[in-house]
Amino acid sequence: MTGNREIEIEAGKEILLSIIVPAFNEEEVLPEFYRRVSAMAEGIDAAAELIFINDGSTDQTLSLLQELKAGDPRVAILDLSRNFGKEIAMTAGLDHAHGDAVVVIDADLQDPPELIPEMLRQWQEGYDVVYAKRTSRAGESAMKKFTAHIFYRLIRRMSRVDIPPDTGDFRLLSRRAVDALVGLREQHRFMKGLFAWVGYPQKAILYERDARFDGETKWNFTGLWNFAIEGITSFSILPLKMASYVGVFTALSAFVYGIFIIFQTLFYGNPVAGYPSLLVAVLFLGGIQLIALGVIGEYLGRMFDETKGRPLYLLKGYQPADRPSAD
Repeated sequence: MTGNREIEIEAGKEILLSIIVPAFNEEEVLPEFYRRVSAMAEGIDAAAELIFINDGSTDQTLSLLQELKAGDPRVAILDLSRNFGKEIAMTAGLDHAHGDAVVVIDADLQDPPELIPEMLRQWQEGYDVVYAKRTSRAGESAMKKFTAHIFYRLIRRMSRVDIPPDTGDFRLLSRRAVDALVGLREQHRFMKGLFAWVGYPQKAILYERDARFDGETKWNFTGLWNFAIEGITSFSILPLKMASYVGVFTALSAFVYGIFIIFQTLFYGNPVAGYPSLLVAVLFLGGIQLIALGVIGEYLGRMFDETKGRPLYLLKGYQPADRPSAD
């Protein structure tokens, strides 16, 4: 616990809340999302800036954002040069957030903006990270719920960082937590892990996740699979260790089997060559080797990307909020 947050903010200075909203083809939900966020912002004792990140949308998302910007000085728009993915879009928002507290939330309204005032109260109590933990997941298939349940518990066991289960990106971050995250510029970004990695006092708020308000989810099976691989390889070297363990076990098994064959031949003879068993052994060993090479390749590819030193994203346009920042 860091103590009362008022100690860190100058007396009489208005608190600024930054709300980061990644958006990729969200034209169906943006009007309702903006209505609910605006209503929430009017009811809190803080100024607000709404930072929308257009992540290479191909529909009318950018036009809708520009309409919102024209009618609301609190709206800021980051227009990325192409689709960089949600993790990078969130990073762009964090880079441009000026708030004393910063909230990350999706535009699909599965996470209720009405929970933000409670997050603010917990932040003022001294928590640097206040994250929303799901107690239910409406509108999702049984398979997706099951795989998500397995993934969060698997990565928590594999990682040296305590990543909270059943928790998405919906959370509030203090200024110092945001500053710490902004300093992390790795190319392959698993934000849920990075949020936990920075540490600081953290607290969960339980909520029931709603179904998507409108439109279709951008996450298909392939995307979720790649996301899982990203998370595991970003925060654990256990797959590399497992490849070593499997290699040692296979080598020992082959050695024992070789001794068995030698003794069998010496004492009982072996007049018939075992072609089927030989083929199975070759295929098995070949499969183990390819799996190990694949695991090594995943990590090597990430090292290759990091050595390039490319920027995380490029901006095609930036329209800041008209409201002065709290700096």
